[in-house]
Amino acid sequence: MRDTVSPLGLLLDVDGPIASPVTRSIATPSILTDLILLAGANVPIAFITGRSAAFIRDEVVTPLVAAGLPGDFRMYGVCEKGAVWFPISAAGMGEVVVDDSVALPAAAVDALRRLVADSFGDTMFFDETKQAMVSVEQRTDVDNGAYRAAQEAFNESAFALLTARGLGVRLGEREAPDSAGRMPFRIDPTIISTDIESVLLDKDNAAERALAFFAEGGPLPHLWRSVGDSRSDYLMADHLHAAGYDVSHVDVRPADGILDRPYPVIVMGEQIHDEAGASFLDYWVDRLGLRANRSAGQS
Repeated sequence: MRDTVSPLGLLLDVDGPIASPVTRSIATPSILTDLILLAGANVPIAFITGRSAAFIRDEVVTPLVAAGLPGDFRMYGVCEKGAVWFPISAAGMGEVVVDDSVALPAAAVDALRRLVADSFGDTMFFDETKQAMVSVEQRTDVDNGAYRAAQEAFNESAFALLTARGLGVRLGEREAPDSAGRMPFRIDPTIISTDIESVLLDKDNAAERALAFFAEGGPLPHLWRSVGDSRSDYLMADHLHAAGYDVSHVDVRPADGILDRPYPVIVMGEQIHDEAGASFLDYWVDRLGLRANRSAGQS
C-alpha cells in the first residue's frame, strides 16, 4: 500500500478541529471513526499541535488505538509546536524525541510555576506535561470570560518575570532583548492558554518535520489540507505551498480573521471548532468512497 500514492495528506491542529476546546477531548465520535478510515486509505495524517506528547497520547492516540487503527498506515505527532515528535502505530505512540535546545531554562520554568500557584491558581493551571515549552491553561471549571480577564495580568507578570531574569522575550509588539541583543523566547496567548516558548518553534517547521517522516514511508500525495483554529495554523499550509504542493487551509475559527494567502482558505459554513473538523473529515470520507467501510464497521 505504501507504494501507492495517496490522494490526500492531512496536517491537523488538535485543539479546536479535533479536540473540543471546552472538554479538551475528542467529543465527537465520528472524528475517531473518520481518522481511522482515512488512515486505512493510505492518507498520511500528522497532528501538529502546541499540546504535549502526554496529552496527545491520552486524548488522541489512546482513543484511536481503542477504536481500532489499521495495520498499515502513516500517522505522526509533532507536539509543542515542533519541540517534540513521535510516530504513531496500531500499538500506540512510538519513541518520543525532545529537542532540549529550545527549552526554557529550568530556573525560569520553576519561577513561572510559582507565579501561577501564588497568584493565578484560581483561574489557570501550570501544564506539568510540557517538556520544552511552558503552557499555563484555563481551568476547565472556570468561565472563559473570567480566565481571559486574568490572562492579561498573567501575561504581563510573566513578561516582567522573564525580563528580570535577563531572558530576551517578546509579548505582542513589545520586545525586551537580553544583554546580547537577542530575543530567543516569546509569550503567545491563545483562547484557553498562554504558551511561553522558543521563537524557533512554529508550525511551518513542524510541518516540514512531519513531511520528512512521511516521505520515509512512501510517496507523498500532491494534494494536502491543513486544519486549525489559530492564525499560526496557517503556517502549516504556508510550508506546503512553498514546497510546491496543492494545498488549502481549513480555518475552523474564521471569526478571528481569515488571512490573505496565495492558496485557498476553506470555512465550514457556520460551523466552528470540532463541529467543523468533524464535517471536514466526513466530507473526505465521502469523497474518497470510504462510507461503506464505516457503515460496515458500525454494523
